[in-house]
Amino acid sequence: MNNRIEKIKSILDDKKAENIEVIDLSSKDYIVDYVVIATTLNPKHAFALLNHLRTDLKPLGEDFLRVDEDDEWTIIDLGDIFIHLMSENHRAKYNLEEFLSELKENKE
Repeated sequence: MNNRIEKIKSILDDKKAENIEVIDLSSKDYIVDYVVIATTLNPKHAFALLNHLRTDLKPLGEDFLRVDEDDEWTIIDLGDIFIHLMSENHRAKYNLEEFLSELKENKE
């Protein structure tokens, strides 16, 4: 799993995603084991990040089970990993890190 997470982080970092954070929920009762959150610069950047992830990860055997995208927030479901590509405004507004941290703390 760590290799997969590192590859995702590397792609996002190489393509200028900002504030990349990985939240490990593998020991919790949550729908995925890991959540990756990254801030995008603009809608075109989010679209490009999604394309780079697909191009680089599909040959490695990653299945993109579902992708829900709009200009502010793209969610990529890899089965046991969610990747959230969010605009700066949406990231601040929805504050997923805080929600997931509270979930993580409450389940311990």
